[in-house]
Amino acid sequence: MKVYTYSDARQKFSLVLESAQKDGKVLVRRRDGRLFSISPERTTKSPFDVKGIRSSVTTADILETLRETRAEPCAGDDATH
Repeated sequence: MKVYTYSDARQKFSLVLESAQKDGKVLVRRRDGRLFSISPERTTKSPFDVKGIRSSVTTADILETLRETRAEPCAGDDATH
């Protein structure tokens, strides 16, 4: 983990951020001895966060297809269900 002085961190802030991204965390020490850490935020993205598409399919079309597929017996099922 890298430790920067406050002055260096100010002058090379872009480098400090790149180091934090690469190493996970960097420290900045002030002249009075106080120590601060800089670390990247973890962004969580939902697997359901997908870009939509344009389609001519309507909600009614989708519901009709669902009803049809649910009405069909599955392969290997017996009729006693």
